[in-house]
Amino acid sequence: MSNTNNTKENSMENIAFIGLGNMGGPMAVNLLNKGFKVSAFDLSADALAKVAAAGGRAASSAANAAKDAHVVISMLPAGKHVQGLYLGDEGLFARLPKGTLVIDCSTIDAGTARKVAEGAQEKGLAMLDAPVSGGTAGATAGTLTFIVGGAAEDLARARPALEAMGKNIFHAGGAGAGQTAKICNNMLLGILMAGTAEALALGVKNGLDPKVLSEIISKSSGRNWATELYNPWPGVMDNTPASRGYAGGFMSELMLKDLGLAEETALQSHAANPLGALARNLYEEHVHQGNGKLDFSSIVKHFHSVD
Repeated sequence: MSNTNNTKENSMENIAFIGLGNMGGPMAVNLLNKGFKVSAFDLSADALAKVAAAGGRAASSAANAAKDAHVVISMLPAGKHVQGLYLGDEGLFARLPKGTLVIDCSTIDAGTARKVAEGAQEKGLAMLDAPVSGGTAGATAGTLTFIVGGAAEDLARARPALEAMGKNIFHAGGAGAGQTAKICNNMLLGILMAGTAEALALGVKNGLDPKVLSEIISKSSGRNWATELYNPWPGVMDNTPASRGYAGGFMSELMLKDLGLAEETALQSHAANPLGALARNLYEEHVHQGNGKLDFSSIVKHFHSVD
């Protein structure tokens, strides 16, 4: 099967999936459910076993997973891991055949994304940075939003795989643009969550019912994603991390990472970042207090005891 197949044929391409964490694991399973052949690798044996149980092949290494793959997808914690996977004499770029499509869904800095894309181009490979929005629930349901940087023709080729994992696909621009757009979104998300938590805590300390206050806000000018779909107060909204001890979801340490990326981007581009920097400071303190593994909505603990 060549790399220039039509969309119908592309739907059965061999895909290597590297990184099977809270997001990557469900994404790989959705590819399998849509008929793709997936060879996966992760350092976690448990994560590999889950994908294998869904019909995927558990590979012994990233290089082994990428053998005979038409598409390589990665979902890794940070830029250094992405560089380590792809660049250098031992990286995948040195092994992949020309024309292979590489899609990195990690959230990293745009500079690293551009550096990796340049490395791909030098080897005759197609590269997209395609960070996601939608959290673990979206990853499981296959309703993620992909924010893509790279060439339009490469995105067209990637669409069958992306549509198997997500509901919305945006082309933000050239290499690195997907990361920049994702960073802007998550900076605003961190600000909104902290602001929502502060507002609810203020109301509760003054005798208001958090559920009633949340309903009022969601129907008023303060409405936002947190009040409508991801309330940070326990018991207000079913099936949210707040109502299960802040387990699962999007960890606070990852929000801190993204807010740090936003601050770095602002410094490099001489952009104002006062609210983003304040949100980063709040999450930094929150993580240092031992809440890094809790969902980012647990920032409400900074303003009020909710245990």
